[in-house]
Amino acid sequence: MKSAENARHRPSSRTAHATFFDNFALFARKSTIHANDRGLISAESYQERTMEYVNDLGASMAEHWPVWVVTVTLIVAAVIDGFQLKVPNWITFPFIIAGWTYSVIAFGWEGLGWSMLGTVVGLALLLPAYAIGGMGAGDVKLLAGVGAWMYGTHTFYAFCISAVVGAVLAIGMVLFRGAWEKHSNQAWMILNEILTIRDPNQLSAIAAERKPTMMLLPYGIPIAIGSIAYFIWMGMLV
Repeated sequence: MKSAENARHRPSSRTAHATFFDNFALFARKSTIHANDRGLISAESYQERTMEYVNDLGASMAEHWPVWVVTVTLIVAAVIDGFQLKVPNWITFPFIIAGWTYSVIAFGWEGLGWSMLGTVVGLALLLPAYAIGGMGAGDVKLLAGVGAWMYGTHTFYAFCISAVVGAVLAIGMVLFRGAWEKHSNQAWMILNEILTIRDPNQLSAIAAERKPTMMLLPYGIPIAIGSIAYFIWMGMLV
């Protein structure tokens, strides 16, 4: 029997909305009139193949529904973070608890163990940045939620891509505002403080004082982009 870490998804029944498929079939028929006139392909044959493809795609998405739950949650969190500069608890806590619940129902106690381990991985990856004032608590809990659903390995790789995306976005924001010298000096100063002070409480206090002069990056956005990009790259959405 495959472990919960390997058996990420459960097969689900195929569902479809009749109106959607009727409209799609009508579109397929109209789009092949020209080809039908030339004798290249019949509208019926094209429609059958198109419907078969749509059915297969729908079944694949249904099978990978946990990844879609994570994807949609990340998008919602990123939008809110972009506007409010925080990821609210009403997203993160249910996100984490739902991941635990899904895991224990789908894979038993072993699944719950993997889910909790993934939660710890998500927390551990961003907790150091949070401890020194460089990250919001909501961002840390958001990645922990990813860990609760996707477990440790996927969460780690998603974090790595998210870190690259965050760096690119931060550099782009600085260049767009024409403040490279100011923020590059701040970055070197922060690095020097981390290496010399080494006290998380003091570093956090310094970061709080400096926050009004800093350019803030809603980190829920890099987490969403990086994680979803990883899911797509690994073929986990379809």
